[in-house]
Amino acid sequence: MAEVTIEIIKNGPYIVTGPAELVSADGKVHPAKNRVALCRCGASSTKPFCDGTHSKIGFQAAEAAVPESAED
Repeated sequence: MAEVTIEIIKNGPYIVTGPAELVSADGKVHPAKNRVALCRCGASSTKPFCDGTHSKIGFQAAEAAVPESAED
């Protein structure tokens, strides 16, 4: 099985590398690509993909995940 990795870019997007299929909440399937950048700032005009807006708005990500915020 091929490996998928997710890299967190400081104050930027998540970089997903490997054969991953992205399915939106409404069930829309986005074509699988070997590498995609997913928006983390919430301001991208191409959500769920990153369009670089994070650098224009000065997005500052949390230093670490908050375990209590995880969904069960």
